[in-house]
Amino acid sequence: MDWVERTAKLRQWTRGGARAPHKPLLLLYAFGRFQEDADDELRYSAVEADLQRLLAEYGPAHRTTPAYPFHHLVGDGVWEVRTDLGPGSPGTGLRDLRETGATGRLAPDLRAALRREPELLHRMARALLDLHFPPSLHGELCEAVGLDLDPEPAGAGQLSRARRQRDRRMRESVLTAYEYRCAFCGYDGRVGALPVGLEAAHVRWWAFQGPDEVDNGLCLCSLHHKLFDKGVLGIDDGHRVLVSQRFVGHSSAAREQVIALAGRPLVGPQPGARPVAAEHRAWHTREVFHGDPRPAVPV
Repeated sequence: MDWVERTAKLRQWTRGGARAPHKPLLLLYAFGRFQEDADDELRYSAVEADLQRLLAEYGPAHRTTPAYPFHHLVGDGVWEVRTDLGPGSPGTGLRDLRETGATGRLAPDLRAALRREPELLHRMARALLDLHFPPSLHGELCEAVGLDLDPEPAGAGQLSRARRQRDRRMRESVLTAYEYRCAFCGYDGRVGALPVGLEAAHVRWWAFQGPDEVDNGLCLCSLHHKLFDKGVLGIDDGHRVLVSQRFVGHSSAAREQVIALAGRPLVGPQPGARPVAAEHRAWHTREVFHGDPRPAVPV
């Protein structure tokens, strides 16, 4: 098994399409630190806050701890943990990890491989991004972990594409179904005859077996696509917009472009086009949407 394939087969808790990006986030963070200093060790007590922020922003809606991947990633052969007492992890207890001076870093064989072949890090990181996160979050997630990736290094995403091919027709089908208007705000900008700032968003992420079908898609403007994938926005069973109570914005732009959407009915799809399927709405609400929804804004 090569390193990219091993990365793609990280052992994770899975049930009913649940997200468990704990190990991918830790590994991406470790890659960023490796680029900065290949010999650096990550002391748990020093990086815990960073890892907790990553889980809060890019992980599932329910609260979780970075202690789990810090300990369990060892079993995947890509990570090692030592304490002040010697090799080996003390477990997933927060107190044990902190008080024993637990440090983690990429496994010796992997570090050696990355030194011999720097492009390998790019391929492994791309595999993690493709398999666990939507494309709208890739750039900012790399910034969040301090990871500098080439735009498209040779072989990037090759493993995930070989497993499952995206349907390139989905974008046009979804935008047509919603008549080239953002389903949340109605934005329909064009430059000449070409739409600009409009994207086809997967409701259930493609990385989590979301189909390339109209009933798993929304036409969204770039802003609302990003907020939808970050769990700020969602859809309820009545096809109305959900806005998370965790979102805070005091400017008129934040109020008008986000908060005012609460309870607003979706724009589209046009008659005859399939609306978002209940199973995909439910997945997004359970796995992506953060917190409780705000009450509908009075008209």
